[in-house]
Amino acid sequence: QVQLVESGGGLVQAGGSLRLSCAASGSIFRVNVMDWYRQVSGKERELVASIIRYSGSNYADSVKGRFTISRDNAKNAIYLYLQMNSLKPEDTDVYYCHARDSVAGTVYWGQGTQVTVSS
Repeated sequence: QVQLVESGGGLVQAGGSLRLSCAASGSIFRVNVMDWYRQVSGKERELVASIIRYSGSNYADSVKGRFTISRDNAKNAIYLYLQMNSLKPEDTDVYYCHARDSVAGTVYWGQGTQVTVSS
């Protein structure tokens, strides 16, 4: 089992910045890829950014150059971050931390954190 706890959402004006955090605990040694998704109610979740242990990261075209995903690997936890700069009203969404057990294939989701960008 992996537990994901997010924090850092809020209200910001267009052009501003926010930093999202996600603390992963539990069977984290089986997690190689972690992601941030976002979802507006009634729509499918959209992959925003991914980061692979000991490797690189990938971004949705809509956030390239503005968002940066990073992770810190501690002994008993993984801390995942999403630095969001130059925010736009269309970035308004609920953002979810996501992790996948690379052995069992089980996926885990955080509880979601609301990001609202005002124009």
